[in-house]
Amino acid sequence: MTQRVEAELVANVIKVLVAPGDRVAVGDMVVLLESMKMEIPVEVEWAGTIAEVGVSEGDVVSEGDLIVVVDDK
Repeated sequence: MTQRVEAELVANVIKVLVAPGDRVAVGDMVVLLESMKMEIPVEVEWAGTIAEVGVSEGDVVSEGDLIVVVDDK
């Protein structure tokens, strides 16, 4: 099964910390966002493998935009 991690607000992508194929554990930070001068870590809520990264550093995301897809395998 795959799970999508989506942006919850409009923000700038400061750092992308994962790439496709990387293993992640519950609570791992995958992306760092910045909005209104606040840094917002985006963490995964399940363990698995990064199947897709939907953002790059410097991108601007809106609510609902894909950040990463995690495959539970």
